[in-house]
Amino acid sequence: MSEPATNPAVNPAATSFPAPTISLPLGRDVLLTYSGALVCLEIFFGGLVWILVASSNVPVPLLQGWVMFVSVTAFFVSSAYLTLLVTGLADRITTDWNFLDVVYHFIALLFYFGAFVLEAATTAANGGAHITNSTASVLCITHPRGNIFTVLNDRQYNINVAATVFACLVTLCYGCSMVMGFKRWRK
Repeated sequence: MSEPATNPAVNPAATSFPAPTISLPLGRDVLLTYSGALVCLEIFFGGLVWILVASSNVPVPLLQGWVMFVSVTAFFVSSAYLTLLVTGLADRITTDWNFLDVVYHFIALLFYFGAFVLEAATTAANGGAHITNSTASVLCITHPRGNIFTVLNDRQYNINVAATVFACLVTLCYGCSMVMGFKRWRK
């Protein structure tokens, strides 16, 4: 018995993958949506957090190292995500983009919330500590009663306050993006 003739032009493996699932428009139109605008704000404010923490010379590397890691990583991943949407390459990658959007924004929200708390702790740990007499060999520090404090000069303190505010804004942006992504995913 002979086998039935098959059409060599049709590859069954190529037709078995589902089409990519994405609710957002592709191209420049994504920038006109609330989700696209929030991703732009995440990138902008996250870049400001990165710049501000780096410009404070990272006086508390144990705490602010995590803030730097989160801000740099989220900046690049959000930029790559927005680039995929604007260029339309997301349509060529077969995956459930709505689900990935929710998962990414959830993870970024958790990481940025931790970064916000650590940056706020770094800033608050200054707690009124003042350098009263500083010479090349003597450093006298007066501080209020407490266990942990950092010594930030006025410039570092002000920069860390601004970084804390922007980290809070980025955290809120990631939270709003996650909620909107969850609504798109559940439709």
